[in-house]
Amino acid sequence: MTPQDVIDDVRQLVQDTDSASYRYTDAEMLGFVNQTVKRVIILRPDLFSTITTITTTPNTVIQSMPSDSLRLVELYSVQSGNVLTEVNRESLDQTYPAWVSDPAGTPYNYMRHVRNPNRYFLYPRPVSGIVITGEYVQIPADYAIGATIASLPDAYLPALVDGTVFLAESIDDEHANNGRAKLFLDSFTASLGAGLTSRELADSESGGLERARRLAGDKYKRMTV
Repeated sequence: MTPQDVIDDVRQLVQDTDSASYRYTDAEMLGFVNQTVKRVIILRPDLFSTITTITTTPNTVIQSMPSDSLRLVELYSVQSGNVLTEVNRESLDQTYPAWVSDPAGTPYNYMRHVRNPNRYFLYPRPVSGIVITGEYVQIPADYAIGATIASLPDAYLPALVDGTVFLAESIDDEHANNGRAKLFLDSFTASLGAGLTSRELADSESGGLERARRLAGDKYKRMTV
């Protein structure tokens, strides 16, 4: 499945098939498709989960996920070494306040950052060259029109079509006002099994429809607490 496949189906639905007088250019359509993929990530992050190796920053307990991460899912192990056990940072702070200043070594515990889903803590802080295996939700780069949308099976083509039609119709005052656009948004969220209503989704991404309009342009080792 490629963005071109989505665009072809969308043009049929919005009756925009005359290449000599397209209402939406291919560039605009491609923007709508890529924005729809981003909405799928928010509603179904599991579809974009990837397991990979992550190089840690040495000599600090605070670590960051790769730049293409939406959020950390889980950390599994030190490469060619021990497993990483998740612990509760607040409990560790209360039980052993000096943990952050312990000597660097090979980590065996990790803690999530409660306010930033793309940051985490390692204990002990890693020495240089530590690589870990972890899982995170990966945000793909925008797709070219003929590129394969590798993260999504072909079965999600109808959902992408519905979401793209919603964005296209939302910049058309006639269709936005008569409720046609919302019908496609409802179908989009329903086909993804999402719990959000169409109104919540439209309002969740920095203005919803306005965004669519812009697109037209040893102690406590392995402790479990």
